Amino acid sequence: MPTDASGPASPSPDASPPTPPPSFDLTSRPWIPVQRLDGTEAELSLTEIFEQAPQVRRLVGDVPTQDFSLLRLLLAVLHDAIDGPEDIDDWADLWNGGEGDLPTDRVRDYLHEHRDRLDLLHPTTPFLQVPDLRTTKGEYSSLDPIVADVPNNARFFTMRANGAERLGFAEAARWLLHAHAYDTSGIKSGVVGDPRVKGGKVYPQGVGWAGNLGGVYVEGDDLRATLLLNLLPHDTDNLRSRPDDLPAWRRPPATAEALGGAEAQTRPHGLRDLYTWQSRRVRLHHDGEAVHGVLLAYGDPLTPRNKHDREPMTAWRRSPAQEKKLGEEQVYLPRDHDPARSAWRGLAALVTGRVRGAEQRREAAKVVRPRVLDWIARLTVEGFLDKGFLIRTRLVGAVYGTQQSVIDEIVDDTVAMPVVLLNEQDSTLGQTAVDAVNDAEEAVMVLGDLATALAEAAGAATEAPRATARDRGFAALDEPFRKWLRDLRPSDNPLYPAEQRRQWQLTARQIVSGIGDDLLVSAGEAAWTGRVVATKNGSVWLSASRADLRFRSGLRRALPMATPDDPETQQ
Repeated sequence: MPTDASGPASPSPDASPPTPPPSFDLTSRPWIPVQRLDGTEAELSLTEIFEQAPQVRRLVGDVPTQDFSLLRLLLAVLHDAIDGPEDIDDWADLWNGGEGDLPTDRVRDYLHEHRDRLDLLHPTTPFLQVPDLRTTKGEYSSLDPIVADVPNNARFFTMRANGAERLGFAEAARWLLHAHAYDTSGIKSGVVGDPRVKGGKVYPQGVGWAGNLGGVYVEGDDLRATLLLNLLPHDTDNLRSRPDDLPAWRRPPATAEALGGAEAQTRPHGLRDLYTWQSRRVRLHHDGEAVHGVLLAYGDPLTPRNKHDREPMTAWRRSPAQEKKLGEEQVYLPRDHDPARSAWRGLAALVTGRVRGAEQRREAAKVVRPRVLDWIARLTVEGFLDKGFLIRTRLVGAVYGTQQSVIDEIVDDTVAMPVVLLNEQDSTLGQTAVDAVNDAEEAVMVLGDLATALAEAAGAATEAPRATARDRGFAALDEPFRKWLRDLRPSDNPLYPAEQRRQWQLTARQIVSGIGDDLLVSAGEAAWTGRVVATKNGSVWLSASRADLRFRSGLRRALPMATPDDPETQQ
């Protein structure tokens, strides 16, 4: 029987359906590492993490700075999904709502609506990437540039001795987010379409946005509480926000060209924009099974100068040097973390906005406290949090070296304290805590003077003994201070703050005095014999005995409340 050649061709019975493009949907695929309240660890999708937030203790990324990046992503999602909160009453509805749950239905619908833009491997709009990003020669690199725990030089104490050769999609998504936040500076690949390219390269443009910050956020007892405690309303004082504040996935997809013109002067438009800021242009290269390469280029610049009305998760310091250089009346820069100092030693900048010794450094005595802590203080003042409510203030930051081209260290520390310390309307207890930090500083300074005097008496170099003694002093005071701070509570007794400070001084005196005794016992014969040394008041015979007398006298001046008339306390 003849066939009708004009009819539609029948599909071959052996034909295979077209292969769908590879996908890794961040809204449904597990990729965010968490620790649950029972101590077990898991990876959750974006949808799951909001649904299970009350059962999650905290985020546990590959490095602490990854936790900071992930938290800001979650906050951007939550802000945008609920389009708020508008004010403190909206926030209170969330805090006191539905059996402790987040508005998961709204978040789930929101994530479903934007799932294409939240797909790591989407062919046209891959998450936080530029799909057609390329160099003129089509090169890309290994994954080492975006993986912060790959050492740059000697690869001994590392699980990545051969570098980051391949990454699963979940881990690649985390490092992609981290690169936008903390990528190093240095010379990077020049990509087609970027006018900044010179000779195939783009010269240093600075680190990723979060790399400029001494990151600060508040941890609650579970992830739900952590998210809400850091969820600042639109009406937060001294924090700029515009109606067109949008996260990256609700903006037109980025191209190779950086943000410019008038828009570059006005953005970020708010927290959603800031928390998803694309400081880099990235394209992950994969084979459908794993990621094996990356093209990493500079993205949208964002100078940290005077962004204290935009960025709530860092303290800010005034910079007289930049004011002079730029001819501006006031210049504030992020106050970064010192890896050599425990978090509690910077308590003044967090609690009162004042820094010990600022005047001597020609830094304005008043710094800008992190807006997120201003927000917690407001919750206390307006009665939404009990004054005895205990928060953990977590400090996270990257320390860069060699012209910001490498990450030398990552700072990660936590200070637990009652929220009453942040209350500016009743600052007595907060000031007591700051004064206690100063007491510790003074006592350890006296300890360092003892080590210096013992070295001088023996005719030895003084710098190393002094530094070692100070390090030992602060290390010994660390845990006792954290416990003392954690145990502070609001009280109607007007004598309570002074009594608590006295208790701290007694503790500090006992600890520092004991270390001083150890230094004297270990002083060599030369130190006990002594020698003539020149001082500003003339030559004196310096020995271990004289150094001991100076030490006891200095400690009494540093900790006067720990030196009552009872002779037993003076032994």
